Amino acid sequence: MFKGSMPALVTPFKNGEVDLETLRKLVDWHVDQGSHGLVPVGTTGESPTLSHSEHELVVAEVVKAAAGRIPVIAGAGSNNTTEAIRFMAHAKAVGADAGLVVTPYYNKPTQSGLIAHFTAIADAVDLPIIIYNIPGRSAVDMLPATMGELAKHRNIIGVKDATGDLARVCAQRITCGPDFIQVSGEDATAHGFNAQGGTGCISVTANVAPKLCAELQESCLAGDYARALELQDRLMPLHQAIFVEPGLCGVKYAMAQLGLCTEELRLPLVPVTEPTRARLDAAMRHAGLVN
Repeated sequence: MFKGSMPALVTPFKNGEVDLETLRKLVDWHVDQGSHGLVPVGTTGESPTLSHSEHELVVAEVVKAAAGRIPVIAGAGSNNTTEAIRFMAHAKAVGADAGLVVTPYYNKPTQSGLIAHFTAIADAVDLPIIIYNIPGRSAVDMLPATMGELAKHRNIIGVKDATGDLARVCAQRITCGPDFIQVSGEDATAHGFNAQGGTGCISVTANVAPKLCAELQESCLAGDYARALELQDRLMPLHQAIFVEPGLCGVKYAMAQLGLCTEELRLPLVPVTEPTRARLDAAMRHAGLVN
């Protein structure tokens, strides 16, 4: 179920509030563009600045709008185990297909602490968990041996790997087994990630270029890495431009240029600077998204 291109969905705002009408339109657009799943209220969904009620509202609305057409992996992570259990329980209650649970940030738990955290969540809620390993943001790295221990739990089924280390895919195949789902959390290396044994990408760029990202992933799944590389060449300047400043900010600017949503962000994030706007414009032209 969880493979291909799965946009890490933005949360659109209007005058400071969650823009539910635009959110629903984005879900329909992604289905029409060929996205293979949706991941609301992750980092790209501005989860750090959503209230608990907003977080749960966005998940519920995305599940309702998707209406079973494509799977929904609900952002459900926290550095507070009790809070993560709450978000997982809500995701299950509203019909999400899985939860994306990040390694606890700021606390910097040990590997034993990671095992205890994820086991507690998996025991508490009978819903599939995708581990989100992003040491650059969370300041803790789940090692392959630790992931292998957690993979024994029936509810822990995969990882969104944003380490940027392609060798991790092979190492985790050894510790977790070849059936453990591995999807990339980094657009720039998603092509190579799949060649190492991955089966998809939870993508930031797919908010802007969902059709191209979906085609790239489908080419990889079909074993046509030559075609996938052609698509990656079209997308690479956009991957790079989006992350010149915080990726979410670049994505919302690009989406605003395409008329998909406003550029509105929540502090402490601010709109991208003029040089970054120019670079994003050029990258969108290179990808064929605008004239």
